[in-house]
Amino acid sequence: MNAFSIPRSAVTLGLLAAWTVHDLEEMATVARWTRTRVPVLRERHPRVPDRVWRSMEAVDGPEFATAVGVMGLIVAAASADGHRTGGRSAFYQASLNGFGLHGLVHLAQAAATRGYTPGVVTSPLLVIPFTLWARGRLRRDGVLRPTRARDVVQGLALAGAATAASHAVARRIRRAATVR
Repeated sequence: MNAFSIPRSAVTLGLLAAWTVHDLEEMATVARWTRTRVPVLRERHPRVPDRVWRSMEAVDGPEFATAVGVMGLIVAAASADGHRTGGRSAFYQASLNGFGLHGLVHLAQAAATRGYTPGVVTSPLLVIPFTLWARGRLRRDGVLRPTRARDVVQGLALAGAATAASHAVARRIRRAATVR
């Protein structure tokens, strides 16, 4: 490593840093966006099942913040595993892929809704560039696993499952807190 090279820890622990900045945007905007845009989208897309709209409206600020915290633990675990293995960890690489694909999903959501959606600003400015940079660095270092179509599906599945699990855990935590 020369004086100008970036340590591999920037690649592995950078995932947690990039995710944190991205999710700060989501946390700052999701409540207002849900309150103002979901009614408009519901009217514009009457064929979307009502349960979809209700599920979006049901997530309140504290639940969303709790879900972000749970997801933060998952991303921190992936980053730590990546750091521990020098970027070789399958869990880390799948999480990195899922993070980048998640950024593309944000862009697709914004296009589909014809407007801003929470997370769409940091997706093209941070999420996607960081993912491409980190993958390039891992490739140059000879530790990036060859990417197959199956890996894309696994990355999206991991991101989706982690999101669903984070919200399920958040709902349980919030429910338990209100019972007391």
